[in-house]
Amino acid sequence: MWHALPGPLWSEELARAVAATLASGRGALVVVPDGRAAARVDGALTALLGPGRHALLTADAGPEKRYAQWLAVRRGSVRAVVGTRAAMFAPVRDLGLVAIWDDGDDSHSEQHAPQPHARDVLLLRAALDKCAFLLGGFSTTVEAAQLVESGWARPLVAGREQIRRSAPLVRTVGDEDLARDEAARAARLPTLAWQAAREGLRHGPVLVQVPRRGYAPRMACAQCRAPARCRHCSGPLQGQDAGVLRCGWCGREEGAWHCPECGGFRLRAQVVGARRTAEELGRAFPAVPVRTSGREHVLDTVPGTPALVVSTPGAEPVAEGGYAAALLLDGWAMLVRPDLRAGEDALRRWIAAGALVRPQGEGGTVVVVAEPTLRPVQALVRWDPVGHALRELAERAELGFPPVSRMAAVSGPPEAVAEFLAAVELPSDAEVLGPVPLPPAPPGAPRRPGAVPPGEHWERALVRVPPGSGAALASALKTAQAARMARGSGETARVRVRIDPPDIG
Repeated sequence: MWHALPGPLWSEELARAVAATLASGRGALVVVPDGRAAARVDGALTALLGPGRHALLTADAGPEKRYAQWLAVRRGSVRAVVGTRAAMFAPVRDLGLVAIWDDGDDSHSEQHAPQPHARDVLLLRAALDKCAFLLGGFSTTVEAAQLVESGWARPLVAGREQIRRSAPLVRTVGDEDLARDEAARAARLPTLAWQAAREGLRHGPVLVQVPRRGYAPRMACAQCRAPARCRHCSGPLQGQDAGVLRCGWCGREEGAWHCPECGGFRLRAQVVGARRTAEELGRAFPAVPVRTSGREHVLDTVPGTPALVVSTPGAEPVAEGGYAAALLLDGWAMLVRPDLRAGEDALRRWIAAGALVRPQGEGGTVVVVAEPTLRPVQALVRWDPVGHALRELAERAELGFPPVSRMAAVSGPPEAVAEFLAAVELPSDAEVLGPVPLPPAPPGAPRRPGAVPPGEHWERALVRVPPGSGAALASALKTAQAARMARGSGETARVRVRIDPPDIG
């Protein structure tokens, strides 16, 4: 387990690991979460090995080029591969190294059956091919911490003094600070964040991380704080440019909204999106250029000149020479998600943004707007994702949550779930939790694999077994699912089963 130091050199370090493997006469495979990361490793490998010595497997390359690269790997003419999730199955000959970068990123998890995770596939390949396994990132997942705790992997972590020299200074703005801050009540930017931005802009670009894209993704009554809902479908009303209100589910505009709870007519933004943040920052710093990076338009790099760069998590561009400061706004929006991984994921996104900031010795500062007493915030201040992951692992072991235990999610219509659980021959040490209702899919929302079909009522049950019984649980569920599918494909047969679901709430 490799805990990388902050900074842009991680791709060069991965390239050196690949070069060392090739020098030993064996092949290497590197899996990264997205095309931008793949392009960085691709550039580092080209600079180190020269052109034509490795294959790049990403969706952006197009089917023809990707297939040609795949054939070159299959025939053994190319023995090093870097790519996104699908590259985990690349047929590299005489494999000597498998590596994965940032295994906590959702992109590593395939949503279609059989829903493999790149980390798990590479672990199996390392065991079968008897080759080295390298898991790297700025942060640490609970699964990575378990590999170290079990003795299967060894930690590769720099000393605390070296980490402090490489990391930026992290400062916090909590609820009590916001309550006393006149600027924070009148505007969105707390005084400490505004001062950090103003000072940082004297020396270079400033990164502003916003958890939500769009303009004002959530609106509420300014008087009673009740969520603003559409009159037609009860979907959430969202603020658009030019003051237009639009339903996030059915898309209808709302021109005469009033609160059904108190009768008020004024609205306030519960969550402010990246576009609205960029607009507000442009007014606060009128002489400074403002750039945005998000799903619609993701920037790869920005110049080292003074500018405000507003980005959603995961879309942060690399600044030449590093950012002078970073503002991590609305931290509560990531921490309050009803998800077992909410704290781990928030810390991973914060550290990924902070790693792009200059070291503390060069004036680099990170301001996070979140309650400073919370564990992920404290881990960010100390720059200690390893300690955070170890504490999370200990708590999950005490509560019986994955990855310490093995768990399966069984979801579907209530009758189908009940029939499935009655028919499956579970191991004697299995424990069934639930079932409980699943939230319905919003009308008009894009269909995602595993989501509840629109207009249907589904339930989910969790089946938990202790360590050592995971294989027996998987075999029992597979047998029961095969028997049901063989009997027919009616409504009662629609049951979805997933082992160790990533979205346990």
